[in-house]
Amino acid sequence: MGCCSSASAAQSSKREWKPLEDRSCTDIPWLLLFVLFCIGMGFICGFSVATGAAARLVSGYDSYGNICGQRNAKLEAIPNSGLDHTHRKYVFFLDPCNLDLINRKIKSIALCVAACPRQELKTLSDVQKFAEINGSALCSYNIKPSEYTLTSKSSGFCPKLPVPASAPIPFFHRCAPVNISCYAKFAEALITFVSDNSVLHRLISGVMTSKEIILGLCLLSLVLSMILMVIIRYISRVLVWILTVLVILGSLGGTGVLWWLYAKQRRSPKEAVIPEQLQIAEDNLRALLIYAISATVFTVILFLIMLVMRKRVALTIALFHVAGKVFIHLPLLVFQPFWTFFALVLFWAYWIMTLLFLGTTGSAVQNEQGFVEYKISGPLQYMWWYHVVGLIWISEFILACQQMTVAGAVVTYYFTRDKRNLPFTPILASVNRLIRYHLGTVAKGSFIITLVKIPRMVLMYIHSQLKGKENACARCMLKSCICCLWCLEKCLSYLNQNAYTATAINSTNFCTSAKDAFVILVENALRVAAINTVGDFMLFLGKVLIVCSTGLAGIMLLNYQQDYTVWVLPLIIVCLFAFLVAHCFLSIYEMVVDVLFLCFAIDTKYNDGSPGREFYMDKVLMEFVENSRKAMKEAGKGGAADARELKPMVGGEEEAAALHDFPFHFFSVCVFTDCTSSGEALVVCITQDMLLFLFACLPITWMAEVLSQLRLPSVKVS
Repeated sequence: MGCCSSASAAQSSKREWKPLEDRSCTDIPWLLLFVLFCIGMGFICGFSVATGAAARLVSGYDSYGNICGQRNAKLEAIPNSGLDHTHRKYVFFLDPCNLDLINRKIKSIALCVAACPRQELKTLSDVQKFAEINGSALCSYNIKPSEYTLTSKSSGFCPKLPVPASAPIPFFHRCAPVNISCYAKFAEALITFVSDNSVLHRLISGVMTSKEIILGLCLLSLVLSMILMVIIRYISRVLVWILTVLVILGSLGGTGVLWWLYAKQRRSPKEAVIPEQLQIAEDNLRALLIYAISATVFTVILFLIMLVMRKRVALTIALFHVAGKVFIHLPLLVFQPFWTFFALVLFWAYWIMTLLFLGTTGSAVQNEQGFVEYKISGPLQYMWWYHVVGLIWISEFILACQQMTVAGAVVTYYFTRDKRNLPFTPILASVNRLIRYHLGTVAKGSFIITLVKIPRMVLMYIHSQLKGKENACARCMLKSCICCLWCLEKCLSYLNQNAYTATAINSTNFCTSAKDAFVILVENALRVAAINTVGDFMLFLGKVLIVCSTGLAGIMLLNYQQDYTVWVLPLIIVCLFAFLVAHCFLSIYEMVVDVLFLCFAIDTKYNDGSPGREFYMDKVLMEFVENSRKAMKEAGKGGAADARELKPMVGGEEEAAALHDFPFHFFSVCVFTDCTSSGEALVVCITQDMLLFLFACLPITWMAEVLSQLRLPSVKVS
């Protein structure tokens, strides 16, 4: 692993930052623990395959324990077991739409058959004819095809009529109905908030009939995200203003189009609509009204936020410009989401496959109906929980590897004075350092996130199971715990990302890096707030732009396509996918800006531009430092009004007043939200808001205010 070539240096209590000078392995015990955990995951997969679960999963088995497509051994006290199914390669369910959602299985007798019925069979005579022609008996093994129409047993041991047309699932040899009505019934059982089943049928039919346009719009969102990433590289300095203008125009245009379509459809005569499509037209009109009102409210809120934050952009614009240069020198950063997504998909595919193996592993047990089920007994039955923890930890590990890779590449760029001396591929060099030295740090950071995420998921599961049964106080307490854990997870994720950056700079272990990064962030609390608000808001505008563009294209296409039914679900699917794609790409840019800011803060803390302590920063950031010096001089001479734009980056009375007013605005929003949503639990939830306000919000805000007043300037005034 390359650890033998580097000796770990002793850490003193007061240590200087030495970017990229020494490399040593970090958090080796955590790497060993992670490797042992992965070996355990492999043991679960190997155990399920060794016990025959792979054959039962791929080939399928009938209700008597016989695996389809092979000769089987006799099971003790199980009738119809031990049959030769060499020529019967497909699993056929007598009633495939009879679903048991609680136990996640089909409540139907399963048989091994030679072929799936490709056409609908309406009577037992059709079933008998199909068996005689294709040699595929669809009734129980005890009944001969010639007796299908003669015996009284046919009602319980033959398929439910009419038998839907079915086709084998590729690689899994199950006969699945090709008609969507069966899946619609399954969705009806899952979606409880739809009281009218006809609405759900129209929603699902709308998705199925519009699947080509949905795929096309998803591809459009991917292309738009790539284009935006390329544009960011070259126009980063004016990106903030361009995104602001485009979002204003897009919001106004989208809102106007929605109101125009609503007015147009409302004025259209209802007599021209055939009675069968009248309900569909009313659903579309109602959906347009909801979309138009939501877009109007969103546009107004967006304008107010942009009006408030218009002057807090100086350092953000400088960092965006440097981030654009980073993407020019490190073009492989654009493709980083692809590699991460590809790794996650591979792991998720392995995890799902192993999960399916676990569902079919174990010993054969006869249930109450006399059919065979496979269950695990003893301590091995808890392998499910181990497997679920593995899903969270390894997924977080992959995401953390991406963060460490990006941080290492950007740190290399920032702390290399002569950019011509950069490695040929800084991304690959960062990956090499990650694999050789810092996998233990990544494993430890991802494990901390896992420790917070698992309790939150358990509480969410408990809340969903107790929905409608618990009292108002218990519901508020559960929601409060879930919300607190979510906030803790987000804070730890942000701290982890900065800890990875500190590790990439100094090659220190996770705890030391997290402590150093936290100290730097606290010393630059107002700068952090400005970057995270203005910068993240600008990137959020980019995501909104992609979603609005994709959604607007979807509205126009769905409006002029007469074959579609209800717009709601197709448009929601498209917009969610567009936001997910935009988030995956722009999160890389956000990560680069955060890494650059930490490097900039370290640079300004330990260097002042004097001989021997030259800055590493780019010329654009150097201009910002010089402008900050001039603004501070002018502020000392009474020219504070001219330096108002730079004040948020260096502290001041305006920011202290904003911090002072923040908790009261926060409390007002919480009370308003509870008044509109808590119902009978109003008193409990407002009491909870008071406690959160007094013991969390006020102390944190006061601490930040004190730090902003006591903090010394990071750059010395010459």
